[in-house]
Amino acid sequence: MDSKFNKFSDKKEFVEEFKRRIIERYGRSIEEAHITEKYIVLGEMVRDYASVNWKDTKDAIKRDQEKEMYYFSMEFLIGRLLTNNLMNLGIYDIVKEGLADLGININDIEELETDAGLGNGGLGRLAACFLDSLASLNLAGHGNCIRYQYGLFKQKIENNEQVEVPDVWLKYGNVWEVRKVKHACDVKFGGHVDMWFDENGKTVVNHIPSFVVRAVPYDVPVVGHDTKVTNTLRLWDAEIAEDFVKSADLSDYINQVKEITRNVYPDDSTEHGKKLRLKQEYFFVCAGINQIIRRHLRSYPNLDNLHEKIAIQLNDTHPVLCVPELMRVLLDDFGYDWDQAWYITKNTIAYTNHTVMAEALEKWPIEIFSRLLPRVYQIVEEINRRFIIEIQNRFPGDQGRVERMAIIHDGMVKMAYLATAAGYSVNGVARLHTEILEKQLLKDFYEMYPEKFNNKTNGITQRRFLLHGNR
Repeated sequence: MDSKFNKFSDKKEFVEEFKRRIIERYGRSIEEAHITEKYIVLGEMVRDYASVNWKDTKDAIKRDQEKEMYYFSMEFLIGRLLTNNLMNLGIYDIVKEGLADLGININDIEELETDAGLGNGGLGRLAACFLDSLASLNLAGHGNCIRYQYGLFKQKIENNEQVEVPDVWLKYGNVWEVRKVKHACDVKFGGHVDMWFDENGKTVVNHIPSFVVRAVPYDVPVVGHDTKVTNTLRLWDAEIAEDFVKSADLSDYINQVKEITRNVYPDDSTEHGKKLRLKQEYFFVCAGINQIIRRHLRSYPNLDNLHEKIAIQLNDTHPVLCVPELMRVLLDDFGYDWDQAWYITKNTIAYTNHTVMAEALEKWPIEIFSRLLPRVYQIVEEINRRFIIEIQNRFPGDQGRVERMAIIHDGMVKMAYLATAAGYSVNGVARLHTEILEKQLLKDFYEMYPEKFNNKTNGITQRRFLLHGNR
């Protein structure tokens, strides 16, 4: 490792670097520095130390042309990273002893870090466990999510009752993240779609949006245990698209932009709430697909081999818009015909189901979906039309099956059905759960595509908690 970054080789060197950084950043001595300033400086030192491995990992993936997995999830419950990263990098004892020499208890600094407010429950913890495991197994696997401003809520007990207060997890910033403005991209909503044929008879599509937002990524290193592999969790923040907004509408526009990344799972009991959820889902899907395409094209001349070099795993139905969005990019931006684009898409995307309750499977009213995402909806309609023909060919005369399996039916777009029809793999998260999918919830799909279905039992990061509890 470059000596410039290797400030953790011994206690003395760590202490000198820590004191120097406090002075340079805050203009005060270590004795005068506030505990929050010590936390921020330590976090940034650890991130810089991990960044050398981060760079080497990216270089190795590009050099060896490894296949990479992108895990799209609305949640990543990564917890607190300071202790985890220090232990995974093998430098915990040096830091603990160095801080003790300065009269600082490492536990006091650890307690300042808040859990990243990037989710709600088991789905987000599973996603975080996978990222930890992938890096520790020397596999290239990255996360893709939204950079929520606030967590779901914080729980306090007052007078023996639960009180919910805002979870302001970014109050000290996020020492682990790096803003990557060069990878920002525009995400378009609403408006209308113009289509015509060019001189070669190919369809040209032009989406004229009514709302545009800038997606800006913040990258967080995912440090593997006892390995140099460091993957990336990319969190997308929403910012104003300068070329789109008019000053007269600025205040209303800024509010619309901010609410996209305000918090996870906004209340969807109203039409506004439903639109906001769908907006969130398309926002991070569109930005994530854009990143994957741009990165692929830095190593390969075209997208013909995308499915051989990239796997996109959908963590539940929230990121299922990856299916029509990847089709849209291949068709509209890169000129692939339908069959080529569908082949690449269906061999790139896989789906994890998290629920056996039919009422919990995500579905969207056509009116909201088609108005907010007009071009994406056109593509879903065509996927559905072709899928129905496939069902009719496989099961002639079985109209009941067509109605049960249709992606668009009864005025709704059914996201789990879209994912199952398009993905090359469909898994549950426990043996019994997967059996219920095959025999009940997705029985028609299992009868049509038995080879797609498989089980992946949920796990936990035992190492993280065992190391923390008893080193």
